Amino acid sequence: MSGVPDRVPTFDDVQAAAERLKGRIVRTPLLRHPQLDAVTGGTVLVKPEPLQLTGSFKLRGAMNAALRMPAAARRGGIVSFSSGNHGQATAAVAHLLGMPALIAMPADAPAIKVESTRRWGAEVVFFERHGTDRNALSARLAAERGATVIPPFDHPDIIAGQGTVALELVEDARAAGLTLDVLAVAAGGGGLISGCALALEAEAPAAEIWAVEPEGFDDTRRSLEAGRPVANAGTGSSVCDSLLTSQPGVLTFAINQTRLAGGVVVTEAEVFRAMRFAFEHLKIVAEPGGAVALAAVLAGKVSARGRVMGVVISGGNVDPAVFARALAEG
Repeated sequence: MSGVPDRVPTFDDVQAAAERLKGRIVRTPLLRHPQLDAVTGGTVLVKPEPLQLTGSFKLRGAMNAALRMPAAARRGGIVSFSSGNHGQATAAVAHLLGMPALIAMPADAPAIKVESTRRWGAEVVFFERHGTDRNALSARLAAERGATVIPPFDHPDIIAGQGTVALELVEDARAAGLTLDVLAVAAGGGGLISGCALALEAEAPAAEIWAVEPEGFDDTRRSLEAGRPVANAGTGSSVCDSLLTSQPGVLTFAINQTRLAGGVVVTEAEVFRAMRFAFEHLKIVAEPGGAVALAAVLAGKVSARGRVMGVVISGGNVDPAVFARALAEG
């Protein structure tokens, strides 16, 4: 199987994914802190996905996609490509479901992510980040092994699984007597934010959704403004390694184009500040790419003032040296 999208997911798919994932992932809590509300002037609700089994939201989509595989296909196992978080998630899912997994990773992927992927029993092969057609590489590897490709973001089952982040957030906000006004979400390939958009379209249709990207890798923002998928400049800091996708997916952009309020960009310094804030006040370890939404809110680039603001901290698989630098400079 190539993993090429053959259908556009809907809110019903997100709901079905939520049922499918019950008991298989962590339903992460909703965090609040008075200091966060004081700094932003709003009511800020944080969704901490570093608390997932593999340290990021990626487990949701990978598990949903794997559970949707026919029984016969499971024997061939899974192939995927990832800079780290999706690779770890796919490796974990394969281990938990008793399947082999092969993950293609960039040669410069953080060591902590490579080691974590291997720890789940997956085979890892490396490729050069720039100039490699990842879809073609994974298709070839899957064909050699009779495996199924589970791509990082541009797949309906991945998107539906990731959308359970926002579904849970809205449900927990509602239980606390709150109605979500705005949501800030990291955007790499767009799988997380497109799934969240599907969830909010049904559950909080008046809420704004903002994509947040690192400086120089703002392909979602550029694409929204251009009205079509376009590549980013790729000239910024690579510290947000989980968000270095060159342009949005075809399927994810089709969903996001009519549902997002827009996109904003954060600097490395703003990301480090957010990482330190999350550590000091929320007691959450966030990786740079996982902290961009919080960075945008703390910097006022997505305003929470007078509003109920949802913020997704999407991952916490940070290299110790980078984390130490964030704490020192943030």
